[in-house]
Amino acid sequence: MKQHRKILVAMSGGVDSSVAAALLKESGYEVAGATIRTWASGQCADLNTRACCGLSGVEDARDVADSLGIPYWVFNFEEEFKKHVVDIFAGEYLRGRTPNPCLSCNEHIKFRLFLQRARQLGYDAVATGHYAQMGYDYETSSYYICQGRDAAKDQSYVLFPLEQELLQNLLLPVGGFTKSEIRDKAKALGLRVWGKPDSQEICFIPSNRYGEFLQREFMNGETKPGVIRHKSGKILGEHEGYYHYTRGQRRGLGVANSERLYVIRTDPQTNEVFVGNKEDILGRSFRVSRVNWFLPPGGGGPILADVRIRSQHKAASAELFLLESGDVKVVFEEPQEAITPGQGVAFYRGQGVIGGGWVEEVWDDETVEEAIEADAGDKE
Repeated sequence: MKQHRKILVAMSGGVDSSVAAALLKESGYEVAGATIRTWASGQCADLNTRACCGLSGVEDARDVADSLGIPYWVFNFEEEFKKHVVDIFAGEYLRGRTPNPCLSCNEHIKFRLFLQRARQLGYDAVATGHYAQMGYDYETSSYYICQGRDAAKDQSYVLFPLEQELLQNLLLPVGGFTKSEIRDKAKALGLRVWGKPDSQEICFIPSNRYGEFLQREFMNGETKPGVIRHKSGKILGEHEGYYHYTRGQRRGLGVANSERLYVIRTDPQTNEVFVGNKEDILGRSFRVSRVNWFLPPGGGGPILADVRIRSQHKAASAELFLLESGDVKVVFEEPQEAITPGQGVAFYRGQGVIGGGWVEEVWDDETVEEAIEADAGDKE
């Protein structure tokens, strides 16, 4: 395993990354901090008071760096962030998919670009305030991510896209602590961010109103009226754009019905939103593309794993079928709610993340059995 001396900490201005820097300094590392300036900072900084990477975050991070007596920089990644995070998010949403921009940021910006800049400044590794831990498999000489000690704050799911090159140069100092312990540590150090609320919103959409953001930034402010249609074909109401909705959504439909309704799917081609009951959003089977393995899966039969399809989703038992294309077919033991194309998926074995990817398409049970049998036949 690699040994590091000079660490650059990605400091958002929150309590977690602030204490991460403090813990590393106490451990004898040569530490510095840096904050990423994103596209959101310039476009909606006045509203972006609680999100990471906003102007208030820069001010708080700089104050913490001064308190700790460590060097501090602000990196301007606005152009890269717009290209790899904002534009991808908008494109996916307008295709009727449900992307997670934090995963894109972790994959392209917060780790890869940050490590490149750190090396240019003479630092040999980076650290963040994520509630996750590092693991190392000696048999395969592979690094992997483990769940954080604080189950309620665990962030191992959002780190599945990281490459081995990043993992071997990454430290996660707060992963072995609970949130309350980190706040107590910050308070004891006299850091003014010790009681700062956690960021909840997407940094470039402070309001969390995705549809309004897409209209304003990508559609010249224009609405796109359409109909809300029951799965039976009956029109129940109207909407101002399919991109205001995502599979599994229950609130904000604006239609009256005798049963509770959920969004089943959206159709960008016809600008229709289809709704049904809860059973209509349950599923077991889907295909995962762009798979990133931390631990080599090996050959043979299906892999048993616990699978998470959202950050707040409780991992559920599933079988993973490896395909010749490199994709993975996932079959849950029990139906799960709102498996949706575009979502990130993390595969767990015990406390460790063994890999992950993105939902490409969702199948019914009959379709997935046919797909698995066809793939098995191709290998014979």
